[in-house]
Amino acid sequence: DHVTALPQESLKNSKVDFVITGGDYDFMLLSLVEWLEGKSKPESGIYYRDGGKIKNTGIFQLTHDLNLLPFIDRDLTKWWLYAYKNGNYKRTPGTYTMVGRDCWHRKEGGCTFCAWTVLYPKYRVRKPELLVEEIGMLVERYGVKEVFDDTGTFPAGNWLRKFCKLMIEGGYNNEICFSCNTRFGALNKEDYELMAEAGFRMLLFGLESANEETLERINKNVTLNRMIDELKWASEVGLEPHVTIMVGYPWESKDDAMKTVKLARWLFEKGYACTLQATIVIPYPGTKMFEECKEKGLLVTEDWDEYDMRKLVMKAPIDEEDVKELTQELYKSFFTPKYILRRLLSIRSFEDVKFVWRGAKKVLGHLKDFAQ
Repeated sequence: DHVTALPQESLKNSKVDFVITGGDYDFMLLSLVEWLEGKSKPESGIYYRDGGKIKNTGIFQLTHDLNLLPFIDRDLTKWWLYAYKNGNYKRTPGTYTMVGRDCWHRKEGGCTFCAWTVLYPKYRVRKPELLVEEIGMLVERYGVKEVFDDTGTFPAGNWLRKFCKLMIEGGYNNEICFSCNTRFGALNKEDYELMAEAGFRMLLFGLESANEETLERINKNVTLNRMIDELKWASEVGLEPHVTIMVGYPWESKDDAMKTVKLARWLFEKGYACTLQATIVIPYPGTKMFEECKEKGLLVTEDWDEYDMRKLVMKAPIDEEDVKELTQELYKSFFTPKYILRRLLSIRSFEDVKFVWRGAKKVLGHLKDFAQ
């Protein structure tokens, strides 16, 4: 996403020969190779050096048919390490899929902070039959027990319902756990029930803030009450909601941020959230938030090494020390008696013990990340 937003700068400040922009890296890399071999003209979206100048083949176009992509040849990588080192997989071996590129909320403008809007300004998705076929291959060839689909927002509506029915018909709901990214406002009670039956486990939601003004300003296009309702629906059918939250918005006061901390604690107390990721808000290049911060003079630095979600890079009503403290408070939401008891009572196997242990270590690591 960074090189797509700033391709010339990326070439200028590195020793690479080419920059491929846009999210279709697989199609585009093949095009680059065939161009270098003299077999065809390059597709648009490639930046390259020509003597002392930087040239390009035009603006990238996301016109490729994702249904034509072959399955990833995992024999070429140590694919199993991603799940073991990630920590979010309850059952291993586990692996990733990505059925869509990338989030259908793009049609409504997308979230203002999301860097993936730069890579994927339009939404495309493969057929549900192809994802089920890939899952079958992963189970049979590699013995995979859990799959996380990293599409920005997993398809909803009729696509989702068809996928769930295919999972059930194929018996894969009993073979694997399936997890994915989703968004509030996409699903109803019946969808969550069907997903639980189809073998879904973790659903990753972008909650981001407990303040309605913030939700509106970052274009989440959903109310706080709706988000709480959906977390309740998902947890009641046995799904495990994971929420992402950010601190350090340039318009939020400390009291505003504390509302989000209190909501997180309440969600864990009620059992409506299972896990959480807390970070500091970052206005990545190419996003609407970056443009707004640049225009209003809110950027503190444009040293991209600082844009790692662990420190403030834009001016905010609260200082960096308070932001880090608030982020720590979000992670401390895990340490409530009710939540700890619920997690211990959920243990059914040695795999569950290892999963809870890995999660505890990750939380302690995050607390250390944001220590003063």
